[in-house]
Parts: sequence; C-alpha cells; structure tokens
Amino acid sequence: MDTAIKLSEYQARRKKVLTGLKGAVGVVFAGEGAPPLLGEWMPDMDFRYLTGLDDEPGAMVFFDASNPDPRRRIVLLLKPVDPEIDVWDGYRDLVSEKLRKKTGFETVMRVYALPRLLTEAATRTKRLACLHPFAAYSRPVSKDLELFQKVAARIPGCAIEDKTDLVLNLRGVKSAAEIKQIKEAIKATANGIECLMGKLRDGVNERELHNALVGGFAESGALRNGFNPIVGAGMNGTVLHYKDNNCVANDGDLMVLDCGASIAGYSADITRGIPISGKFTKRQAKIYNIVLKAQRAAIKVIKPGATMAQADAAARKIITDAGFGDFYPHGIGHHLGLETHDPSPTGKLREGMVVTIEPGIYLPDEGIGVRIEDDILVTSTGSRNLSSMIPKTVEEIESAIAAARKKK
Repeated sequence: MDTAIKLSEYQARRKKVLTGLKGAVGVVFAGEGAPPLLGEWMPDMDFRYLTGLDDEPGAMVFFDASNPDPRRRIVLLLKPVDPEIDVWDGYRDLVSEKLRKKTGFETVMRVYALPRLLTEAATRTKRLACLHPFAAYSRPVSKDLELFQKVAARIPGCAIEDKTDLVLNLRGVKSAAEIKQIKEAIKATANGIECLMGKLRDGVNERELHNALVGGFAESGALRNGFNPIVGAGMNGTVLHYKDNNCVANDGDLMVLDCGASIAGYSADITRGIPISGKFTKRQAKIYNIVLKAQRAAIKVIKPGATMAQADAAARKIITDAGFGDFYPHGIGHHLGLETHDPSPTGKLREGMVVTIEPGIYLPDEGIGVRIEDDILVTSTGSRNLSSMIPKTVEEIESAIAAARKKK
C-alpha cells in the first residue's frame, strides 16, 4: 500500500465521493489480473486514488450512502485469502482490526458479499450510479454499468445514473501531498537527464542513453518510469511516440528526450532537445527557439479560468506565424498525476491542477524534431513551472551537457 499519502486523505476522498453520489449506490473496481512475468500488475487508477492500494486484484470499494448503518456506507471488498495462491503471489492479511487500520476502512469484507450488499442497497434506493468512465461502443461495457444492468433487470424501478465525472473531477485538482510527489518525480527525472548527458558522445547508442536515464531515476528513489521514455536522435526524434531507443546517435543529431520518473505512483513528464555533440547547429537552435517561444506563450495563458485550448492557440499562432504550422501535429498537453495522461476534467482550469505544456515542430526531411515540455501547476493567480530547474534554453542545455561530461 502506498504510504506517501496519509490514510486520512484517502478517507476524505472517499467521503467526497459518498457525498457526491447523493444517496445513489456506486462501485469502484480495482480490476482483475495476476502479477505478470514482465512488468507488474497495476490497479485501476480511480481505485488507487481512493484507497492507495496497488496490490489487491479483484478488490472494489462499495458506496451505499443511504445505508442506515454508517459503518456500511463505504466498504472495502477484497478477494478471499487463498493460502495456495498466496505461496505464489504473496501473503495477504485476514480481515481483522489490523487490516482495517492498515487500509483506513471501518468495514472490510470479502467480494462474495457484493451480491447481498448491492441487492439490499438497490432495493432500498432504486438508484445506481456509474463512476467508471463509459466505454466507446467498440469496447466492452464498463464494469459498473455491466453490473448495474444485471441488477436493474432483477429489481424493477432501478435507475442507472451517470456520475462518471465525480472521481474524475476530484483527481483533476491535486492536493499538497500529491504535488509533493510530482515534485519528487521531477527531481528524479532531472537526475536521470543529467546522467544521460554525461554519456553523450559521437556514435553512442540510444539504448545506452536510455539506460543511463532510468538508472538516474532509480538513484533518486524512483521504482519505475512514469511511461516508456523516448530517446530519439535525428530522424527518430520526428516520430512522436518513438519507442525503440536502439539506434546509433551521431554528432550533428538533435535528440528528442521525453521522459518521466514515477515516485509513489505520481509521474513527471519532461521533454528536452539534446544535441549529441553538446552543441546545437544554427538550424537546430532556430527551430528550438521557435518552439521555446511558443511554449512560453502557452504557459503564460495557464491560470484559473483558462482552458487548454487557449494555451494551444497561443503556441500554435507562434509556430504557424514562423511557417511551421503544418509541422505541429499534436495538442499542447494534458493533465498529469497518477497517470502520465491523467483524466482531463471538462471545462476550465482550476487551482491545484497540474498540466503539461509541450508544443513541437517535426521536420522529417531535415531529420530534426523538437518538443519542449514542462509540468505546470495552476496557482490561485496564475501558474508555476514545477520543472523550471531542468535546463531548457539552448545555452542552459549546452552548459549542462559540458558540466555533466566533466562530472562523469
């Protein structure tokens, strides 16, 4: 269980969901699965946001706001303990006072109690509220909607309501504890970037740089990457989601480095242009400075009441006016948090939101790709760049590379 966020904060989050349901019944599922041989099992991030639990496949949180017993209004449901399975996947606690204190739930039951709890609640309230995001018609129906449709078919008069924006909007505004973890992730990312810079040389393989990067994350306490880093030199930097990271990089190449460490489940997301030789060419510097000007214009827009569309327009105008509008094919950024691409609440920005700002220009005919990305906190009066300590201007990057090489 994640301990970077206090149990009291998780409890407060759940109470906000309970209040927001206004008497309706809701269920948030952790998701199924088993520890894979490669990588690790990850829960549904709404479940993790509400519980801090990242090692309980099959678990769920049951909300029953109108239950006459206050202790039964928010219930953690866990899969039964199976000693034979636990030998393989890890030993789990029995339901006890110890487990209740550990999880911060007043009531903990096993998942086989759900049919009884849900039938009683639906009979009493006749209101079932979907909390998980709805799926596109080409995808399987969301888990809670699928469940509620079965319940409604058995209990006449049950209404299914849309509350899919409830957890989403809570997750959109970060608490002080969440912002602290994002800052720690940014610090780890900065260390990784410095480690990578120390390995730059003519003929270096992108994979060696990749390994130096993630090694620097680990040195700073990161247990995992926020996402698969992009370490793309030359032409590879024009591929927006380049993932191979296994080509030779030569002097004269400009590398797109898009990366982020993860601390306590919270990600950083930083992009910089890194010249393999340690020096930008005149053409590379020109393109880079256009993107930098566009990014600064977009960041200037960020404040409570603004929209990401307005930030995008500010950046896009500068890039278009410079003659490169057709070479900026993506949006300006996204929300950041437990997921690198955190769910995006509809409407205007609010204080406490954290967003990325990342305009770019990509010129395949010249083998030049440039994207510059920072993590921006919306404050009460404007914004604050949480990643401002990471070298960004042409001069800062060249100086940082020279210093990293000497340090090595």
